[in-house]
Amino acid sequence: MNIHKNIKHPVSSENEGATLAGIIRVIAPELSWSRIKKLITQAHVKIGNELCLDPARRVHAGEEVELLKKPESKALIKQEIKIRYLDEHLVVVEKPPGINSVRHPAEKTWKESRKTLSPTLEDLVVKQIASLPPKDAKGKPQRLRVVQRLDKETSGLLVFARTPDAEKGLGRQFFNHSVERKYLALIPGSIAAQTIESFLIRDRGDGRRGSAPFSQHGKKAVTHVHVVENLKGFTLVGCQLETGRTHQIRIHLAEKGSPVCGEKVYRTTANGTILPDGSGFPRLALHAAELGFIHPISGKPLHWNMALPDDFSNLLQRLRKPWQGIPND
Repeated sequence: MNIHKNIKHPVSSENEGATLAGIIRVIAPELSWSRIKKLITQAHVKIGNELCLDPARRVHAGEEVELLKKPESKALIKQEIKIRYLDEHLVVVEKPPGINSVRHPAEKTWKESRKTLSPTLEDLVVKQIASLPPKDAKGKPQRLRVVQRLDKETSGLLVFARTPDAEKGLGRQFFNHSVERKYLALIPGSIAAQTIESFLIRDRGDGRRGSAPFSQHGKKAVTHVHVVENLKGFTLVGCQLETGRTHQIRIHLAEKGSPVCGEKVYRTTANGTILPDGSGFPRLALHAAELGFIHPISGKPLHWNMALPDDFSNLLQRLRKPWQGIPND
Protein backbone atom coordinates (compact mmCIF):
# COMPACT_ATOMS: atom_id res chain seq x y z
CA MET A 1 0.00 0.00 0.00
CA ASN A 2 1.21 3.49 -0.85
CA ILE A 3 0.60 6.35 1.60
CA HIS A 4 -1.35 8.98 -0.34
CA LYS A 5 -1.53 11.66 2.37
CA ASN A 6 -0.32 12.40 5.88
CA ILE A 7 -2.62 10.89 8.50
CA LYS A 8 -2.76 12.19 12.09
CA HIS A 9 -4.15 10.12 14.95
CA PRO A 10 -4.51 11.29 18.58
CA VAL A 11 -3.69 8.64 21.16
CA SER A 12 -6.68 7.96 23.40
CA SER A 13 -6.62 6.71 26.97
CA GLU A 14 -7.70 3.29 25.64
CA ASN A 15 -4.47 3.11 23.63
CA GLU A 16 -2.22 4.22 26.51
CA GLY A 17 0.92 2.06 26.53
CA ALA A 18 0.42 0.59 23.06
CA THR A 19 3.45 0.29 20.80
CA LEU A 20 3.96 2.74 17.96
CA ALA A 21 3.58 -0.16 15.52
CA GLY A 22 0.26 -1.03 17.15
CA ILE A 23 -1.03 2.52 16.72
CA ILE A 24 -0.05 2.54 13.04
CA ARG A 25 -2.03 -0.69 12.67
CA VAL A 26 -5.03 1.17 14.12
CA ILE A 27 -4.49 4.05 11.66
CA ALA A 28 -3.97 1.75 8.65
CA PRO A 29 -5.27 -1.76 9.44
CA GLU A 30 -4.66 -2.89 5.87
CA LEU A 31 -0.87 -2.66 6.39
CA SER A 32 1.07 -5.78 7.34
CA TRP A 33 3.23 -5.76 10.47
CA SER A 34 6.39 -6.00 8.36
CA ARG A 35 5.26 -3.04 6.24
CA ILE A 36 4.48 -1.03 9.38
CA LYS A 37 7.89 -1.73 10.87
CA LYS A 38 9.55 -0.72 7.61
CA LEU A 39 7.60 2.54 7.42
CA ILE A 40 8.60 3.46 10.97
CA THR A 41 12.30 2.65 10.55
CA GLN A 42 12.34 4.49 7.22
CA ALA A 43 11.19 7.77 8.84
CA HIS A 44 7.49 7.79 7.89
CA VAL A 45 6.16 8.28 11.43
CA LYS A 46 6.23 11.18 13.88
CA ILE A 47 5.02 11.52 17.44
CA GLY A 48 4.06 15.14 17.99
CA ASN A 49 6.65 17.15 16.10
CA GLU A 50 9.41 14.56 16.41
CA LEU A 51 10.43 11.73 14.15
CA CYS A 52 10.34 8.29 15.80
CA LEU A 53 12.14 5.27 14.32
CA ASP A 54 11.39 2.77 17.09
CA PRO A 55 8.40 0.47 16.36
CA ALA A 56 8.39 -0.71 20.00
CA ARG A 57 8.19 2.80 21.48
CA ARG A 58 5.22 3.03 23.88
CA VAL A 59 2.74 5.84 23.25
CA HIS A 60 0.86 7.89 25.82
CA ALA A 61 -2.62 9.36 25.94
CA GLY A 62 -2.66 12.90 24.58
CA GLU A 63 0.18 12.34 22.10
CA GLU A 64 -0.46 12.60 18.38
CA VAL A 65 0.95 10.03 15.96
CA GLU A 66 1.35 11.03 12.32
CA LEU A 67 1.87 8.66 9.41
CA LEU A 68 3.75 10.54 6.70
CA LYS A 69 3.31 10.27 2.95
CA LYS A 70 6.98 11.06 2.41
CA PRO A 71 9.82 10.13 4.77
CA GLU A 72 11.49 12.82 6.84
CA SER A 73 15.23 13.25 7.15
CA LYS A 74 16.88 10.95 9.69
CA ALA A 75 19.53 13.60 10.28
CA LEU A 76 19.35 13.25 14.07
CA ILE A 77 20.95 9.81 13.97
CA LYS A 78 23.99 11.24 12.18
CA GLN A 79 23.81 14.60 13.90
CA GLU A 80 27.10 16.09 14.98
CA ILE A 81 26.98 17.61 18.44
CA LYS A 82 28.98 20.78 18.93
CA ILE A 83 31.60 20.24 21.62
CA ARG A 84 32.52 23.47 23.41
CA TYR A 85 35.09 22.04 25.79
CA LEU A 86 36.83 18.68 26.10
CA ASP A 87 39.58 17.38 28.32
CA GLU A 88 40.25 14.05 30.03
CA HIS A 89 37.91 14.95 32.91
CA LEU A 90 34.83 16.55 31.33
CA VAL A 91 33.03 17.57 28.16
CA VAL A 92 30.71 20.54 27.60
CA VAL A 93 28.35 20.33 24.63
CA GLU A 94 25.55 22.22 22.93
CA LYS A 95 22.36 20.15 23.21
CA PRO A 96 19.92 20.55 20.31
CA PRO A 97 16.18 20.37 21.00
CA GLY A 98 14.30 17.13 20.41
CA ILE A 99 16.75 14.70 21.97
CA ASN A 100 16.92 13.20 25.45
CA SER A 101 20.01 14.06 27.47
CA VAL A 102 20.47 10.50 28.75
CA ARG A 103 18.79 7.15 28.38
CA HIS A 104 16.07 6.09 30.80
CA PRO A 105 17.29 3.30 33.15
CA ALA A 106 14.68 0.92 31.70
CA GLU A 107 16.29 1.38 28.26
CA LYS A 108 19.82 0.53 29.37
CA THR A 109 19.30 -3.14 28.50
CA TRP A 110 18.11 -2.43 24.96
CA LYS A 111 20.15 -3.94 22.16
CA GLU A 112 22.48 -1.49 20.44
CA SER A 113 20.47 -1.78 17.21
CA ARG A 114 17.39 -0.46 19.00
CA LYS A 115 19.30 2.30 20.80
CA THR A 116 20.47 3.68 17.47
CA LEU A 117 16.83 4.22 16.47
CA SER A 118 16.43 6.84 19.22
CA PRO A 119 19.91 8.06 20.20
CA THR A 120 20.38 10.21 23.27
CA LEU A 121 22.77 13.13 23.61
CA GLU A 122 24.96 10.88 25.76
CA ASP A 123 25.08 8.25 22.99
CA LEU A 124 25.99 10.77 20.30
CA VAL A 125 28.69 12.48 22.36
CA VAL A 126 30.34 9.16 23.29
CA LYS A 127 30.50 8.15 19.63
CA GLN A 128 31.72 11.56 18.55
CA ILE A 129 34.56 11.60 21.07
CA ALA A 130 35.52 8.06 20.03
CA SER A 131 35.74 9.19 16.41
CA LEU A 132 38.20 12.00 17.18
CA PRO A 133 41.91 11.60 16.46
CA PRO A 134 43.87 10.52 19.57
CA LYS A 135 45.34 13.99 20.04
CA ASP A 136 41.84 15.54 20.09
CA ALA A 137 40.01 12.86 22.08
CA LYS A 138 41.82 13.96 25.26
CA GLY A 139 42.32 10.67 27.04
CA LYS A 140 41.10 7.08 26.74
CA PRO A 141 37.52 6.35 25.66
CA GLN A 142 35.29 6.47 28.74
CA ARG A 143 31.61 6.35 29.52
CA LEU A 144 30.07 9.69 30.35
CA ARG A 145 28.95 10.40 33.91
CA VAL A 146 25.72 12.34 34.25
CA VAL A 147 25.79 15.39 36.53
CA GLN A 148 22.94 17.39 34.96
CA ARG A 149 20.08 16.96 32.49
CA LEU A 150 18.02 19.13 30.18
CA ASP A 151 14.48 18.27 29.11
CA LYS A 152 14.13 16.66 25.70
CA GLU A 153 12.61 19.78 24.12
CA THR A 154 15.06 22.18 25.80
CA SER A 155 18.21 23.29 24.01
CA GLY A 156 21.41 24.57 25.56
CA LEU A 157 24.71 23.99 27.28
CA LEU A 158 25.27 20.79 29.22
CA VAL A 159 28.28 19.20 30.93
CA PHE A 160 29.15 15.52 31.35
CA ALA A 161 31.91 14.25 33.63
CA ARG A 162 34.38 11.74 32.17
CA THR A 163 36.14 10.56 35.35
CA PRO A 164 34.99 9.64 38.88
CA ASP A 165 36.89 12.59 40.37
CA ALA A 166 35.27 15.04 37.97
CA GLU A 167 31.86 13.53 38.69
CA LYS A 168 32.34 14.02 42.43
CA GLY A 169 33.69 17.56 42.04
CA LEU A 170 30.92 18.71 39.69
CA GLY A 171 28.34 16.92 41.80
CA ARG A 172 29.40 18.94 44.85
CA GLN A 173 29.07 22.19 42.90
CA PHE A 174 25.57 21.31 41.69
CA PHE A 175 24.60 20.23 45.22
CA ASN A 176 25.92 23.50 46.65
CA HIS A 177 24.13 25.49 43.90
CA SER A 178 27.39 27.18 42.89
CA VAL A 179 27.08 26.30 39.19
CA GLU A 180 26.00 29.32 37.12
CA ARG A 181 23.02 28.43 34.94
CA LYS A 182 21.05 31.03 33.00
CA TYR A 183 18.11 30.25 30.72
CA LEU A 184 16.06 32.16 28.18
CA ALA A 185 12.32 31.46 28.00
CA LEU A 186 9.51 32.93 25.94
CA ILE A 187 6.20 33.36 27.77
CA PRO A 188 2.78 34.70 26.69
CA GLY A 189 1.80 38.07 28.13
CA SER A 190 4.07 39.87 30.57
CA ILE A 191 5.68 39.25 33.93
CA ALA A 192 7.51 41.48 36.40
CA ALA A 193 11.11 40.89 37.38
CA GLN A 194 11.06 38.84 40.56
CA THR A 195 12.47 35.97 42.56
CA ILE A 196 10.16 32.96 42.66
CA GLU A 197 10.58 30.69 45.67
CA SER A 198 8.55 27.61 46.51
CA PHE A 199 8.81 24.01 47.71
CA LEU A 200 8.44 21.54 44.86
CA ILE A 201 6.79 18.14 45.16
CA ARG A 202 6.41 15.22 42.74
CA ASP A 203 2.59 15.24 42.78
CA ARG A 204 0.51 18.37 43.35
CA GLY A 205 -2.67 16.28 43.33
CA ASP A 206 -3.20 15.56 39.65
CA GLY A 207 -0.08 13.52 38.93
CA ARG A 208 2.02 16.53 37.93
CA ARG A 209 4.90 18.17 39.76
CA GLY A 210 4.16 21.45 41.50
CA SER A 211 4.59 23.55 44.62
CA ALA A 212 3.54 22.46 48.09
CA PRO A 213 1.75 24.74 50.56
CA PHE A 214 4.12 23.76 53.37
CA SER A 215 7.90 23.57 53.37
CA GLN A 216 8.11 20.17 55.03
CA HIS A 217 6.42 18.57 52.01
CA GLY A 218 8.88 19.58 49.33
CA LYS A 219 12.34 20.71 48.23
CA LYS A 220 13.17 24.40 48.18
CA ALA A 221 13.40 25.88 44.68
CA VAL A 222 14.49 29.42 43.82
CA THR A 223 14.36 31.03 40.37
CA HIS A 224 15.43 34.62 39.64
CA VAL A 225 13.44 36.08 36.71
CA HIS A 226 14.18 39.24 34.75
CA VAL A 227 12.76 40.72 31.54
CA VAL A 228 15.05 40.51 28.50
CA GLU A 229 12.70 41.81 25.80
CA ASN A 230 9.05 42.87 25.59
CA LEU A 231 7.33 41.66 22.44
CA LYS A 232 3.78 42.08 21.18
CA GLY A 233 1.78 39.70 23.36
CA PHE A 234 4.87 37.90 24.63
CA THR A 235 7.94 38.42 26.82
CA LEU A 236 11.42 36.97 26.55
CA VAL A 237 12.66 36.40 30.08
CA GLY A 238 15.95 35.38 31.61
CA CYS A 239 15.86 32.81 34.41
CA GLN A 240 18.80 32.20 36.71
CA LEU A 241 18.64 29.06 38.80
CA GLU A 242 19.65 29.28 42.43
CA THR A 243 18.54 25.68 42.85
CA GLY A 244 18.13 23.06 40.15
CA ARG A 245 14.98 21.03 40.71
CA THR A 246 13.25 18.98 38.02
CA HIS A 247 11.15 21.23 35.73
CA GLN A 248 11.80 24.14 38.11
CA ILE A 249 11.57 26.99 35.58
CA ARG A 250 8.55 25.45 33.83
CA ILE A 251 6.67 25.01 37.09
CA HIS A 252 7.54 28.41 38.55
CA LEU A 253 6.55 30.35 35.42
CA ALA A 254 3.34 28.36 34.95
CA GLU A 255 2.34 28.91 38.57
CA LYS A 256 2.70 32.64 37.95
CA GLY A 257 0.24 32.32 35.07
CA SER A 258 2.97 32.57 32.42
CA PRO A 259 3.84 29.06 31.18
CA VAL A 260 6.75 28.69 28.79
CA CYS A 261 5.51 28.86 25.20
CA GLY A 262 5.06 25.36 23.82
CA GLU A 263 4.41 23.98 27.32
CA LYS A 264 2.25 20.85 27.22
CA VAL A 265 2.36 19.66 30.85
CA TYR A 266 2.14 22.67 33.17
CA ARG A 267 -0.06 24.77 30.89
CA THR A 268 -2.93 22.97 32.65
CA THR A 269 -3.29 24.21 36.23
CA ALA A 270 -4.08 22.02 39.23
CA ASN A 271 -7.77 22.96 38.98
CA GLY A 272 -7.94 22.04 35.29
CA THR A 273 -7.73 25.53 33.77
CA ILE A 274 -5.73 25.65 30.52
CA LEU A 275 -3.54 28.74 30.40
CA PRO A 276 -3.33 30.57 27.03
CA ASP A 277 -0.27 30.28 24.82
CA GLY A 278 -0.88 31.55 21.30
CA SER A 279 2.70 31.11 20.07
CA GLY A 280 2.09 28.01 17.99
CA PHE A 281 5.61 26.89 18.91
CA PRO A 282 5.78 23.07 18.66
CA ARG A 283 8.22 22.62 21.56
CA LEU A 284 9.28 24.32 24.77
CA ALA A 285 10.69 27.77 24.09
CA LEU A 286 13.37 27.23 26.72
CA HIS A 287 17.13 27.50 26.21
CA ALA A 288 20.07 26.99 28.58
CA ALA A 289 22.07 29.98 27.37
CA GLU A 290 24.88 30.17 29.95
CA LEU A 291 26.86 27.65 31.97
CA GLY A 292 29.70 28.32 34.37
CA PHE A 293 31.54 26.39 37.07
CA ILE A 294 34.95 25.74 38.56
CA HIS A 295 36.92 22.98 36.85
CA PRO A 296 36.69 20.12 39.38
CA ILE A 297 40.34 19.15 38.96
CA SER A 298 42.32 22.23 37.92
CA GLY A 299 40.26 24.78 39.86
CA LYS A 300 40.08 27.04 36.81
CA PRO A 301 36.86 29.11 36.37
CA LEU A 302 35.04 28.12 33.16
CA HIS A 303 32.10 29.84 31.47
CA TRP A 304 30.25 29.51 28.16
CA ASN A 305 27.41 31.22 26.28
CA MET A 306 25.30 29.63 23.55
CA ALA A 307 23.16 31.42 20.96
CA LEU A 308 19.52 30.49 20.48
CA PRO A 309 18.82 27.63 18.03
CA ASP A 310 17.33 28.62 14.69
CA ASP A 311 13.71 27.70 15.44
CA PHE A 312 13.63 29.75 18.65
CA SER A 313 15.46 32.67 17.00
CA ASN A 314 13.08 32.62 14.02
CA LEU A 315 10.10 32.70 16.40
CA LEU A 316 11.44 35.85 18.04
CA GLN A 317 12.06 37.45 14.66
CA ARG A 318 8.43 36.85 13.65
CA LEU A 319 7.16 38.31 16.91
CA ARG A 320 9.26 41.44 16.38
CA LYS A 321 7.28 42.11 13.18
CA PRO A 322 3.63 42.80 14.16
CA TRP A 323 2.33 42.31 10.63
CA GLN A 324 3.82 38.80 10.60
CA GLY A 325 2.91 37.99 14.18
CA ILE A 326 1.46 34.72 15.41
CA PRO A 327 -2.32 34.70 15.96
CA ASN A 328 -3.78 33.97 19.37
CA ASP A 329 -5.50 30.69 20.21
